[in-house]
Amino acid sequence: MAEEGKGVETHKALDDFDPPKKPKTNFYAFGCAILASTTCILLGYDIGVMTGAAIYIKKDLKVSDVKIEILLGIINLYSLIGSCLAGRTSDWIGRRYTIVFAGTIFFAGAILMGFSPNYAFLMFGRFVAGIGIGYALMIGPVYSAEVSPASYRGFLTSFTDAFINGGILLGYISNFAFSKMTLKLGWRMMLGVGAIPSALITLGVLAMPESPRWLVMNGRLGEAAKVLNKTSDSKEEAQLRLAEIKQAAGIPESCNDDVVQVTKQSTGKDVWKELFLYPTPAVRHIVIAALGIYCFQQASGVDAIVLYSPRIFQNAGMTDDTHTLLATVAVGFVKTLFIVLSSLVLDRVGRRPMLLSSVAGMMVSLLTLGIGFTIIERSESKPMWGIGLSIAMVLAFVATFSIGAGPITWVYSAEVFPLRLRAQGVAAGVVVNRVSSGVVTMTFLSLTKAITFGGTFFLYSGVAVIGWLFFYFALPETRGKTLEEMEGSFGHFGGKSNSKNKGVENGNGRVPQVQLGTNLST
Repeated sequence: MAEEGKGVETHKALDDFDPPKKPKTNFYAFGCAILASTTCILLGYDIGVMTGAAIYIKKDLKVSDVKIEILLGIINLYSLIGSCLAGRTSDWIGRRYTIVFAGTIFFAGAILMGFSPNYAFLMFGRFVAGIGIGYALMIGPVYSAEVSPASYRGFLTSFTDAFINGGILLGYISNFAFSKMTLKLGWRMMLGVGAIPSALITLGVLAMPESPRWLVMNGRLGEAAKVLNKTSDSKEEAQLRLAEIKQAAGIPESCNDDVVQVTKQSTGKDVWKELFLYPTPAVRHIVIAALGIYCFQQASGVDAIVLYSPRIFQNAGMTDDTHTLLATVAVGFVKTLFIVLSSLVLDRVGRRPMLLSSVAGMMVSLLTLGIGFTIIERSESKPMWGIGLSIAMVLAFVATFSIGAGPITWVYSAEVFPLRLRAQGVAAGVVVNRVSSGVVTMTFLSLTKAITFGGTFFLYSGVAVIGWLFFYFALPETRGKTLEEMEGSFGHFGGKSNSKNKGVENGNGRVPQVQLGTNLST
């Protein structure tokens, strides 16, 4: 095909190599993504276990609601340290060993929390655990996106939220299992057993390979080719993925040595400048989209509703602690079920339709909670229907969140940044995500006292409306595009892809066309 002013170049699609229309599941890539995503169990377990442990911590240590708010929410701010360091760390020692590092830090934090004699020591344990969580949240999605083939990258990268939800469910179960122990021992056991999954994760991750993109960035082309051959749908696709990564890393396409000297194209400072000080229109759009989706995912109140679900149920009229903990277990099951459903359809339906539908459902659930609690709070006695309504709407909220906004945030942000900016870009997004979560979780109880439970849910519903409008106008579809061509989809707001490379249909969705040639203009 001739191009004006460019000469003749060859354009090929992955279909030209005659792969199967519906690629068989690549179990090696599947296993690598699972192992990387298990790091996110650490955040989920902390969220879930603190939901119930806070009840007993307040009784045992005799602390105020304000201190409980700080205790629950502060780990999000502590995690900023890990998130800020994770980008440079993963570029330095590799994605795999950064995951090992994250698990080791959380292991130490869980042990410290389990042996906490007082509130101050417990806060120190949460500081250590928070750093590990910050590392885990940044590196898990990046590794999954970089190792996955485009045909089901969304499915594999969505494991991040699946394991967060799985961790939340484990935390709820831990609460219920240890709730019958003595007051002083029960909550310490709840927190201390978090060391077990972190130890298993740290050991399991050693069995997976390094990210092929990190290997290319460090000139180890032979190792990268071996990993791509194992994680691609075909050898031809592996060659195409390697060629694109080499182009993004500034390595000539004709270079086929196993080890090459790579000129570092940018330092850490240069990356931050390109992201925030002197971005191209496409990079500016990517930064706005990624940071926006990270922010609105948490600003709509999901962590507060999950963390304080026992308080919500008690305010609606539930009085028995055991029944309250059982209701939170139901929340965990629903979250896990719907994230699994989301993973199965994400690469078929696309990111935008699922995200917009998800946030619309969250808006309706929050609005209904606001109306219901306004009536409950103005009633002289708690109406019997209040408990049923609160449980039903909390379950509806976490279900609609888990089908879209939960997993798509991690999938979308990990895939839109160009290779040279990915580690630091995702790290910046995780910082925004954790700050938003920290603000929400550290103000929820104070808000409910200032503007009532009903008013708080109305506020979250309004934030969800703003988030829906932002997603509609700022986020183009990314389904089926390779990571290296993603940048072409950005640069113009309006919600539609700006990429001229539309791709071709291939079974699981749209597979991008890949241009082969020597034109490496940026």
